[in-house]
Amino acid sequence: MTKYVVLGSGVIGYYTVFSLLERQVPGSDITIVAEFWPGDEYVEYASPYAGANFSCITDDDDKTMFYDQYTYENLAKIQQKLGGAEASGLDRYMSTEFWDRMPSEKKKAGYRTYLQNYEELTELAPGTEYGIKFLSWNFNTVKFLKASKAYFEKQGVTMKRAKLSHVCQAFGADTKVVFNCTGLGAKHLGGVNDLACYPTRGQICIVKAPHIKDNTMRWGDDYCTYIIKRPFSNDQLVLGGFMQKDWHTMATYQDQTEDIWKRTTTLNPKILSANPHGTSFEDLEVVRVVSGLRPSRHGGVRIEKEHVENGKYVVHNYGASGYGYQAGLGMAVEGVNLALAKDSKL
Repeated sequence: MTKYVVLGSGVIGYYTVFSLLERQVPGSDITIVAEFWPGDEYVEYASPYAGANFSCITDDDDKTMFYDQYTYENLAKIQQKLGGAEASGLDRYMSTEFWDRMPSEKKKAGYRTYLQNYEELTELAPGTEYGIKFLSWNFNTVKFLKASKAYFEKQGVTMKRAKLSHVCQAFGADTKVVFNCTGLGAKHLGGVNDLACYPTRGQICIVKAPHIKDNTMRWGDDYCTYIIKRPFSNDQLVLGGFMQKDWHTMATYQDQTEDIWKRTTTLNPKILSANPHGTSFEDLEVVRVVSGLRPSRHGGVRIEKEHVENGKYVVHNYGASGYGYQAGLGMAVEGVNLALAKDSKL
């Protein structure tokens, strides 16, 4: 194995590799080990299923706010490294977001400092107390993950498909640091066995909607409604969703699909009213209905450095739940900083 090993081929693992390369670690010193890769489908390989845009869903603690801001301000670097918007599957769209309850002043003040084209709305969706509009980032998840993998290979990063039963199996003779970016897998990975990990199930309906050009989101106490334009996907629109804690099934349910249609078309009536094919649900061209399991954790994300033996370390980075794409680059920077710290004492 190489000097640095990243466990996991999801967005947190990939952001970790980008962060290592940004710190001038040679690609030849990095190996990614994963059981599943972009293009594969598995119940706990969550990254390909995400709606994936920058939204204002996260908490207002200082660390999470830093993760958000850092990711938002540095995604352009990744977009450029991957060859631009179309090649990377990463593009910019306006986003309108509403809250049923007023967000904290701390959260609102933070967004004002860095969100581009930021505007506080005076005309709100019925039943909401606050709304904003800003320039977001949207991901075509599979395209982004595949483009990232191809970029890493060009940098000399080693890719290894393997299923490990214990985190220590990732260490080779020369390995100094293993980054544990296994998401829900951290619950069952030997040497980690974090029982605080749990899935938060979501279900989405992907439709064709060339007439919708931006995002609309609504955040409630125990639900979310979102409309996300998927870039470079032949006009796909992601409609969601659900936040079902500790649901393990990947099944999809017709009543939930119908609930998604109702909530999203109420939030943005143009989905139906401006549809060139007709104004009823039956006139929407449904591409796919799918569910996914967000890698959540009681107590929030775990970003922690753990000494194993003889100067070898594991840096844990998992538990991002539904905000891996929008906050994960900041999380990765924190993990890499821990790994590369001159003083390795805990």
